[in-house]
Amino acid sequence: MEAYLSEWLALMVRWFHVIAGVAWIGASFYFIWLDNHLREPPEWKKQEGIKGDLWAIHGGGVYEVAKYKLGPKKMPKELHWFKWEAYSTLLSGLALLFVVYYMGSPGYLIDPAKADISMGAGIAIGLGTLIGVTALYEALIRSPLADNGKAFGLALFAILLVVDWGLFQVFSGRGAFIHVGAVIGTIMVANVFLGIVPSQWALVNALNEGREPDEKVERLAALAKLRSTHNNYLTLPIIFIMISNHYPMLYGHPHGWAILAAIGFITAFTRHYFNLKHRDIHRPSILLASSIMTVTLIWIVAPTPTTSASTDSAAVSDETVTQIVETHCVACHAETPTQPGFQSAPAGIKLDNLSLLADHNGKVRQAAVDTHYMPLGNMTGMTEEERELLGIWLSEQ
Repeated sequence: MEAYLSEWLALMVRWFHVIAGVAWIGASFYFIWLDNHLREPPEWKKQEGIKGDLWAIHGGGVYEVAKYKLGPKKMPKELHWFKWEAYSTLLSGLALLFVVYYMGSPGYLIDPAKADISMGAGIAIGLGTLIGVTALYEALIRSPLADNGKAFGLALFAILLVVDWGLFQVFSGRGAFIHVGAVIGTIMVANVFLGIVPSQWALVNALNEGREPDEKVERLAALAKLRSTHNNYLTLPIIFIMISNHYPMLYGHPHGWAILAAIGFITAFTRHYFNLKHRDIHRPSILLASSIMTVTLIWIVAPTPTTSASTDSAAVSDETVTQIVETHCVACHAETPTQPGFQSAPAGIKLDNLSLLADHNGKVRQAAVDTHYMPLGNMTGMTEEERELLGIWLSEQ
């Protein structure tokens, strides 16, 4: 019953996290699009302090949207703030991190083959990384480096690359992937909480007091704009990481950290194309380059044929494979799992008999033979010889 309730808890937290993330990222995409599509307003609107306007049609109605250079002469009583989407995404994401990785199966986070550490040490490393990298980002964005967009972008990519590589040295591939995502997500929410919202409050307070925003307010506004831009470029990488736990071919790869770095760069670069397009700057070469890089990455990380697939390999008996599967697989992948923390077979893959094993041939080969991701954290001590024997049997099916 405990495992059953744990799965429901994970499901509900994940569901809420996805909803909050969609709301936040959707709002981010919309406002970037809106800002880039504002056009110079007529003179009478300029006299009212309007910097740009936009006409749109949606849902059977016509909308007129205007952006003030500073604000209206009198602030409205009801002003909508877009911040709770970010906060709820972070809080639900941290809750999911605890439920699945810190309180769930140790194999999701710890890989003894990389670093035989305790769960407590793993949690300390994970949370310490979130806090440390966010603090470093805050120090950099408040420094003169923030005035040089390209240099700051390279510095941020270098920091995330080091974090990516470092986490892969101590965590399982899946655990490392999700913690890199958590680092990026925490930076994005910190941008909202520590930069964007304070800037908005400073502007609102100045307008309510009937005074022109001073240099400090203008500096806060400029940094808020920069933070928003950073968040915009980080959205596609973090969406990828959110769905990556379904694909062990990526996080289970020996060089999974490099794959993640490459995909992070490609997706951010792709986002740059759309940001330019919103400003009527068309650079299809960016999409072409991103496509070429993606195809190249797919080709580079493709699994290479192993000796287990050789036609000269001796046949492996069903009895041998049955023993391997019963020892290393069916504790989780069964009609009724016996592994603590599992109410049902992960991904619905049941390996109670050889016919089911043959049905899931490709997935089993990828997870247990090609990437060595399974068993989780190799908790059962599956040997290279056993993986090779399993690979031979699968190649014969």
